[in-house]
Amino acid sequence: MAEHLRQVFDEKACQKLPVFVAFITAGYPSPQLTVPLMLAMEAGGVDVIELGIPYSEPFADGPTIRETHEVSNSTFMSLKKVSSSTHPHNATQWEFDWLNWVFGKTFCYYHSIFSYGEQAAVIEAKQAGANGFLITDLPYEEAIQFQVICSRSELSYVPLIAPNTSDSRIKSLASKADSFIYVISQLGPTGARDQVSSSLEGLLTRIRRLTVRAGGIPIPLVVGFGISTAAHFDYVGRIADGVVVGSKLIQVVNSQKIPIKALTEFSTPETSSLIGDRPGRFGGFGGQYLPEAFIGSLVALETCYQQAISDPKFDVELRSHYEYLNRPSQLHLAQRLTAHVGGAKIWFKREDLNQTGSHKINNVIGQILLARRLGKSRIIAESAAGHHGFATASLCKKFGLECAIYMGADDVERRPDSVLNIKALGAQVVIVSTGDKKIKDAIHEAMGAWASDFESSYYLIGSAIGPHPFPTIVRNFQSVIGAEIQEQLQASHGKLPDAVIACVGGGSNAIGAFFPFIDEPSVRLVGVEAGGNGLDNEQHSAALTKGTKGILHGSLTYILEDQAGKIFNSRSIAAGLDYPAVGPELASLKEDGRAEFCSATDVEAIQGIKICLEFEEILPAIETAHAINKTIQVAKELGKGYDVVLCLSGRGEPNFEGVLSQT
Repeated sequence: MAEHLRQVFDEKACQKLPVFVAFITAGYPSPQLTVPLMLAMEAGGVDVIELGIPYSEPFADGPTIRETHEVSNSTFMSLKKVSSSTHPHNATQWEFDWLNWVFGKTFCYYHSIFSYGEQAAVIEAKQAGANGFLITDLPYEEAIQFQVICSRSELSYVPLIAPNTSDSRIKSLASKADSFIYVISQLGPTGARDQVSSSLEGLLTRIRRLTVRAGGIPIPLVVGFGISTAAHFDYVGRIADGVVVGSKLIQVVNSQKIPIKALTEFSTPETSSLIGDRPGRFGGFGGQYLPEAFIGSLVALETCYQQAISDPKFDVELRSHYEYLNRPSQLHLAQRLTAHVGGAKIWFKREDLNQTGSHKINNVIGQILLARRLGKSRIIAESAAGHHGFATASLCKKFGLECAIYMGADDVERRPDSVLNIKALGAQVVIVSTGDKKIKDAIHEAMGAWASDFESSYYLIGSAIGPHPFPTIVRNFQSVIGAEIQEQLQASHGKLPDAVIACVGGGSNAIGAFFPFIDEPSVRLVGVEAGGNGLDNEQHSAALTKGTKGILHGSLTYILEDQAGKIFNSRSIAAGLDYPAVGPELASLKEDGRAEFCSATDVEAIQGIKICLEFEEILPAIETAHAINKTIQVAKELGKGYDVVLCLSGRGEPNFEGVLSQT
């Protein structure tokens, strides 16, 4: 109960002592030890326990906590199992009267709650004895409905404040606090550190000035991130109302054969959502599901973007680079393929002819200009097939910006030429060997690197995914594709296309081609996902076709997950489509029925390459090739007198045998 938490802080304040808050991940090092370890902490003097719910994508955490999530997930520990294992009726041998604990800390990620159901999660948490929720990636704008549910059950919703949180936002967060506020001591992922941030005392002073309740009553402030020694604890305990120990405690568990005794000794004092006006929504999709530390930078980015698009000089500057980009790109009539099919005219929007060989540069140039407006000197980006990495590295070279490209180890192995090209441009390639070693994990690491250096770095996301405002920014810079299709076909034939078709991974080329036609009901919008080995197993990347609603990389969208809510390892022959989610605007178009989506297998994609080579002598990217058979099908369905446009998003891999070897 929220009231129980308030009582703990009142009692410790009377004793002039800080509240000791400790974190463990449920199910680590084994499910059987969860309750005994909680009791060991209580016996040692811990006042409040944060019980972490395992999640497959703990991107905000450092290596120590990530490992606990991986181990717990391997035992199929879930929110339901956590509630069940800590429920007094299922653990009658334990004394539960003492229990002051909250789901969360480093952290409970919102996807676990969303996937399970907010109402059910709160009810079961209360039945299990929890007193509240601390959710790292649920900022208050997204938490309105969830906080109401918690309040009705008398459970606490604990807001988080980061060093870069603005004064106005701190006041808003304070108004939501019903027990205490969690203060992140320093930016970056979780983990034990050698020293406490030198700016912590000033940060707490600023927060206290802004968070006093009516009557002058202060809101308790609990500090976490990096507390690893007794000296740290003593120092933070003198200037804060509570101290959180997490990663260091996990290290203690790992270092002992008998963790229960070790944890007791370590813990002793002597050794120690309504939709409303939420930002960035596409119907019920989108949003900003990220830790509080990111919000300030996202707000600054949105402000910069809005100012830029309202400034005619920005548009002039952007368009001044179009000749370099080879814009407008060619709208090519595929005459021989059209004759072979015998239906509608088939057109290729030749984004493969752009500078660096794909549509990616449309977005990169726009975001590079935003980064310069923000005064950033370093660009961080992720890449899968290498197209986004190559485009980013090229423009960083052109504008004199430092560049780091994050790539999954599996993608590096299947696209070694891309890595060489990126390095040749002077960019750093960071190989990611965590998780599934693909683009999903590269995004995790890139976002983590950004969080460690908000001041000088800019995260240049490669697709219309992620938290607001990224999906809108990427879509708008990529919508030049659809705008040119409209202008070019109007100029040559005096009409709109009857269908626009694109491959779909994250979806930047698709939403860029679709967006200018969304309000044109006569234009059919068709997206083709990666079907991998087929949709009857988990060997595919078809999030729109086979996925469920969930949260990944800060956005509510369609994702691929198992019954326990774990993101599963997507699969595709095309690295650029090998992503277990999709952009939120495409999710909304599916939900509204405005666009239709299907999938193509690896074999069908290979067939698409062969067809394109045979009839048009064009080698498309394997990503684009997924949509070629569907383009032919739609052309046949429409018949003569109609026009179908395929967004040919990138050029193909000259090592065609290397592509074939992946099947």
